[in-house]
Amino acid sequence: MSPRTILTTLILTLALGAFAATPVLARNACKPIMNACTKAGYSKGGGAGKSLMHDCLDPILNGKGGSAGLPSINAATISACKASQTKKTSGKLAPAADAATVPTAAKAMPASQTSLPPNIVMVLVDDLSLNLLTGDQDILQKSMPNVAQMMKDGASFTNYFVTDSLCCPSRTSIFTGMLPHNSKVFTNNPPNGGFEAFMQNGDDGKSFAIPLHNAFYQTAMMGKYLNGYVPDQNGAPQGWSEWAVAGNGYPNFNYALNHDGVQIRSPLHLTDELSDLGQAFLRKSVAAPFFLEVATFSPHSPYVPPARYKDAFPEIKYPVGKSYDARPDAAAPGWLKEIPALNPTDGPQIEDAFRNRVRSDKGIDDMVGALRKTLTELGVADRTYVIFTSDNGYHMGEYSLMPGKQTPFDTDIQVPLVIVGPGIAAGKTIDATTMNIDFYPTFAEWSGSPANPEVDGHSLAGLLQGKASGAWRSVALVEHRHDGGKTPDNPDKPAKRSGNPPDYTAMRMPGAMYVEYQNSPDTIGYYDLKADPLELHNIAGSLSADKKKALHDAMTANVACKGATECWAAQSLTP
Repeated sequence: MSPRTILTTLILTLALGAFAATPVLARNACKPIMNACTKAGYSKGGGAGKSLMHDCLDPILNGKGGSAGLPSINAATISACKASQTKKTSGKLAPAADAATVPTAAKAMPASQTSLPPNIVMVLVDDLSLNLLTGDQDILQKSMPNVAQMMKDGASFTNYFVTDSLCCPSRTSIFTGMLPHNSKVFTNNPPNGGFEAFMQNGDDGKSFAIPLHNAFYQTAMMGKYLNGYVPDQNGAPQGWSEWAVAGNGYPNFNYALNHDGVQIRSPLHLTDELSDLGQAFLRKSVAAPFFLEVATFSPHSPYVPPARYKDAFPEIKYPVGKSYDARPDAAAPGWLKEIPALNPTDGPQIEDAFRNRVRSDKGIDDMVGALRKTLTELGVADRTYVIFTSDNGYHMGEYSLMPGKQTPFDTDIQVPLVIVGPGIAAGKTIDATTMNIDFYPTFAEWSGSPANPEVDGHSLAGLLQGKASGAWRSVALVEHRHDGGKTPDNPDKPAKRSGNPPDYTAMRMPGAMYVEYQNSPDTIGYYDLKADPLELHNIAGSLSADKKKALHDAMTANVACKGATECWAAQSLTP
């Protein structure tokens, strides 16, 4: 046998054998259609209109064979292929009315593939603030030594921002590569957010999972998906080979996971369960390119760590800075002026919560170490990108705010991003302004698959390889909508003292932060980050009329942009 034949045989064996418990695409049943598509000029990773899966196989299975240049396929062959993608759900979880009942079928790399694209493992944590990786007590080394090792082995981003410091809008931007004004997901609950809005807006069809899956990746989503997802009612959206997703997993115990249509429960802390499931996925997917997202509910409130760490780090104290308990001045926005000063009992509560967040992070770090160790044992670490980041930041006492998020300040919108993988220099620091909309185009470039043309982000691949040409963006856009209602999976309303700003849009630039509060046209904020890095003093009143107009015009361009070209132009403005 030739090396290529051996590789293909191994891939087919693992892909069809190891996934016996999950829906599997029988390659023999669909092979005649794939061959016909290839002869008609379609190919894996083909350009617009020429993708083998998206532009040929899928339309044929939907009854469009023989039209618009598609090959004609007999009905029996189509039926056999479609049947191979079906999984019986008798005795399983109820299917969602607006989502696929089961994950998309697993695929095997075709024999024509002579080399494998890189694997991708993404660890997305919930509410991780920058000060959990820094601090006077060297918190990072104590609680997250494996993440610290990632920082030594790869690249750390010092100016990475989210499109909104709120779970569902941020996660939607990661999946779709789109800004909130294009994804139409602005909050955590309907009608403007949550899983329901994500599905109704068709955002599931715009997920990066689809091009990865069409590029023959095994794709797995594990842990937290989107607010409002209900495991015993909702199935798996498009593009996922394996699905192990919880609903209300914030307590980290007594949770339920929809694991490929079967409800499972485990006595393990949820982070530990996700670690086990993630490692199992890596082992059975090793012969094919794979993408794994493990999204923890930690260290989100109620800050429940694994039992083994419940008493760890008693000496840890909150890293208090000058913004802690800072009082708003006369130029501060109205919502912030309403916040009272911290009282004597607030400090101990914040420290206790912070220690439990650190303890929760220790459990996450164990998972990071286990996943990287598994990649090494499998011999694929050198061709696997591993990403560690968060959906948003978190404040605890800054600006006199009790624990929370949603503000336009760096405590909430700037989060850690660390990436290790092939071609990334050890200990690299990247200062470019980057955003969570950049993941989709990055994954598309790594996998060699076409990105959705509606994607607003820009690939990070060049930055990571030190090959980025031309100027980088100068604006990170943040779009926030006031969400005063109860969220589907966390019934507590945002505490008034934690900060729940009115609608705003903000531009985070290398030297400044500019914000417009929509319900108060006369209320704008401008913070000079060189003179005031903690964003304590709004100096918008000192700006000239020309400067204000330039800032507003740049904001208008950013909130109206659509697609990579248009948004890149808007994000490159320097008002």
